[in-house]
Amino acid sequence: MATKVVMEALSPTMEEGRLVKWNKNEGDQIKSGDILAEVETDKAVMELVARGDGVLRKRLANEGDASPVGTLLAVIAAPDENIDSIVGSAGAGAGASGQAAQSGGASQSAGSAAQAVADTKESTSKSAVPQAPAQSQGEASTPPQQKAGGQGAPPSAAPRPAPGAPSRPAAPRPPAAAAPAAPKGNGSSRPAAPAAGGRQRSSPLARRLATERGIQLGGIQGTGPGGRIVKRDIENAKAAGVAAGRSAAAARLATEGDFKDVALTQIRKTIAKRLTESNGPIPTFFLTAEFDATRAAELRIQLAEMGDEYKASFNDIVIKAVALALAEHPEVNAHWLGDKIRQFNRIHVAMAVAIEDGLITPVLFDADQMTLWDISAKARDLAGRARERKLMPEEYTGSTFSVSNLGMFGIDQFTAIINPPETGILAVGRAEDKAVFVDGQVVMRKRLRLTMSCDHRAVDGAVGARFLQTLGRMIENPLMLVY
Repeated sequence: MATKVVMEALSPTMEEGRLVKWNKNEGDQIKSGDILAEVETDKAVMELVARGDGVLRKRLANEGDASPVGTLLAVIAAPDENIDSIVGSAGAGAGASGQAAQSGGASQSAGSAAQAVADTKESTSKSAVPQAPAQSQGEASTPPQQKAGGQGAPPSAAPRPAPGAPSRPAAPRPPAAAAPAAPKGNGSSRPAAPAAGGRQRSSPLARRLATERGIQLGGIQGTGPGGRIVKRDIENAKAAGVAAGRSAAAARLATEGDFKDVALTQIRKTIAKRLTESNGPIPTFFLTAEFDATRAAELRIQLAEMGDEYKASFNDIVIKAVALALAEHPEVNAHWLGDKIRQFNRIHVAMAVAIEDGLITPVLFDADQMTLWDISAKARDLAGRARERKLMPEEYTGSTFSVSNLGMFGIDQFTAIINPPETGILAVGRAEDKAVFVDGQVVMRKRLRLTMSCDHRAVDGAVGARFLQTLGRMIENPLMLVY
């Protein structure tokens, strides 16, 4: 019996998927569990597996096409089986009706596609599709079981020459040619002559102008005495660069036109939808506080001296402090569910990670129970796999609070948009040296500015302020975080 291959809900929030790549061609023999295609969901690139045996008779979607969940993508059947009615129903829109008869002809609705993922795990060991966590809106998911050797293998080191292998001798340098005699005259056509040690000769004014205008002296031919680069050489180089830039811009306009349209990816569509839902109906207020991070900076240095496995970033320290502060303020560790506020007894902190075409928030489950270096190692692993689009759905759903850090980009302060149904998010700026008064004297201290976005329906101003006070106390006394 023919098997319909439909666009499945490969993540809890997926509404449509984009077919990235077909791994099987029409006419290929298919076994249940074979990977048919790669599909871009709203968060990652997942594998679409076969749920029946036979031959891939017809592919109904092209690579790059976006299709709603339940859309018919292909048909698997016996070589001599008539599939005209199935293909015809796809053209009439039947593929979008939610019928997904994928295992021996058994039918199921598109809404149960996530359950079909679990069925595949039981029926075949070849399937790489994860089971989406079943949860109601706003319910924190149970963290996945830790696998043996859960941390990814470290990247392989660069190859080294075999012991005892002879080193490659450096090529002999040719003798320097004698400098040609300088022609008589005013010297305006002389080539630039490097000074002793190969350094380009230039006047102090020329060097300053070159620095201000971002011009490299190495590519300029000096016209001053002895080939020295002078002011007029810098000005001529600047004019030539502007002309070249205008020429390149004109060529780009001629070939590409006045603009180009960039198609939305699935993750960008989801970001737009989620943030519109958040920024409109949620009454948000913001609390900003600045804390002394000098001791936290010293702690980082001390941990790094203990070895690479103990290294921690400012973001790791903030996440640990947030987790412990949430334990003292459960009213902030909550979801707004419309008719009730759900306060969680477990603390799952999401961290915002910028990827090539959007943003994703992998989750550190039970972050308050993790050591600082456990948080550091797990955060690096999640961030790396997030950028490679290799996270499983259960790794980026179920958070109870979020942290977004732009300090590494030199941002002092910003406000982050709440990820519903969470009731708060913390925006972290950069840690910078500032002159402050300590015991009546001006000293340099490391300062860190934090801004908390609060959903006023669940978190009042005083509640948010007390949370920030607790958080600041832990950041300023980071030994509280080391256990």
